[in-house]
Amino acid sequence: MDATSILIWIVVGAIAGWLASMVMKTNHRQGLVEDIIVGIVGGLLGGWLLGALGVNAGVTGFNLGSLLTAFVGAIVLLALLRVVRRA
Repeated sequence: MDATSILIWIVVGAIAGWLASMVMKTNHRQGLVEDIIVGIVGGLLGGWLLGALGVNAGVTGFNLGSLLTAFVGAIVLLALLRVVRRA
């Protein structure tokens, strides 16, 4: 993994994490670093989940498919965190 790939993961993670935090209404509690972390972990989770469903998905660069994969994973991650915090 080169520096460009790492930068792409950070940018896609930031955008996906921010969008997911807006949808899940956690944006007031999260900052930029949390959005990036949620987006990156969401990209990994989204790629795994969509792959398990038979959809050829993953973060493969700065494109719409990568952003959607990370976005779906970030929403799932925030929903899981919400359930865990309530328990």
